Amino acid sequence: MIGRKKEINELEELYNSGKCELVTIYGRRRVGKTFLVDEVFSDKITFRHAGLSPADKENSDLKNQLTNFYYSLITQGMKGIKVPKSWMEALYLLQKFLMDKDDGTRQLVWIDELPWLDGRKSGFLTAFEAFWNNFACHRKNLMVIVCGSANSWILNKLIHNHGGLYGRVTYQIKLEPFTLKECEDFLLEKGIKESRYDICSAYMSVGGIPYYLGYFKRGKSVAQNINDIFFRKNAPLKNEYNDLFSSIFTSPEQIKEIVKALSKRNIGYTKEEITKELNMKDGGTLTDQLNALIASDFIVKYRPFGKKQKYRYKLVDPFCKFYLHFVNEKEINETYYLDSNTSPSVVTWRGFAFENVCFNHIWQIKNALSINGILTEESSWSKSDDERGSQIDLLIERKDNVVNMCEIKYCNKDFTVDKGYFKILLQRQDILQQELPKKCSVQNVLITTMGLKYNEYSSIFQNVITLDDLFK
Repeated sequence: MIGRKKEINELEELYNSGKCELVTIYGRRRVGKTFLVDEVFSDKITFRHAGLSPADKENSDLKNQLTNFYYSLITQGMKGIKVPKSWMEALYLLQKFLMDKDDGTRQLVWIDELPWLDGRKSGFLTAFEAFWNNFACHRKNLMVIVCGSANSWILNKLIHNHGGLYGRVTYQIKLEPFTLKECEDFLLEKGIKESRYDICSAYMSVGGIPYYLGYFKRGKSVAQNINDIFFRKNAPLKNEYNDLFSSIFTSPEQIKEIVKALSKRNIGYTKEEITKELNMKDGGTLTDQLNALIASDFIVKYRPFGKKQKYRYKLVDPFCKFYLHFVNEKEINETYYLDSNTSPSVVTWRGFAFENVCFNHIWQIKNALSINGILTEESSWSKSDDERGSQIDLLIERKDNVVNMCEIKYCNKDFTVDKGYFKILLQRQDILQQELPKKCSVQNVLITTMGLKYNEYSSIFQNVITLDDLFK
């Protein structure tokens, strides 16, 4: 298994804790939650079940969910039962199943995509509360793992539950997408050896999602692989965007409209700007939808530099950004990406996409600057839309009275600072310095793919961070 060492150790410790455990594993869909549990506990699972996706409303209604649970019970050895008529009855059958199998050793129950079971008026959460409080929590040899891609459901209904399940979750694991380094290791495991420059291009299109990277084939370039999985006839990820949101959110069309709007500006939008863009009201529904997108790692909420700035919401999911820019609702031929791979529009897009790569690798950037032990806040910043030279790709505000002004450049060779760009950087630094307390200083940082070509102007940068640093 690539990566996940911390999560594997945590799960093994919980399995051997000698007490009752209720463990939640959540994270973006396709990030590898099911694979993780399968690999760690392949021969230790007493009972397993997976909910039916709400993307197909007919198959995921209460009757079919209960029938599917019934099939899981009989497949794993329970006899003499009928299809339950409610979740209360279904989880009582699970309780009986576990009691019949109990020989004193560890019992492991794994319910995958738990939020899918909690349909409208299904009564699932009440039944699960009864199952846990009346039975499960009293059995020291029982470990229950629940997984879900609907992160906001997991957070609101389980982890932060204020009712009968308050404080019942004994451990939570949020499974993150792969870093650039883990993407490299994953591809190498598949026998695919590419330059870090090309692996970065792959990350820009699918992010660190193992399921998507699994479609990459040996013997093909990254550009060929991207073209095959998005643009050729019957491409495996051509419909993934719609399926992704339908499987996670109860109002997928509204959520997609928000994501589409956020994709139009790299620095993101305030909530007021979102309501104006979508011609909708600023109310509790929008707030809940934005929070759900944050919980599922599609967007982030940050406060731009400056105390008077309002929070912005920024799309950071590479797959969504790529899909909306190149694939969504476009009539394109089967070799589109190969044909346009070196076009000016694609080259320009990669510059913005690389900024997003950096935003998703803040830990690696801080590590390269040797400031991981210092509290920081990260943001993009622009003093005004029309003031030349005032937009800054990434600011790192540090608690040690230093602000790192980061310029992000995606190049296929060492970046060169000429006289004109040197003046722009000085202007940006002056504008930023005026906004800071006198005790604070500004340090210029270049984040680029290859490196910096040293000349009479290159000393404007105190630090240079390259792809090799981002891959650590």
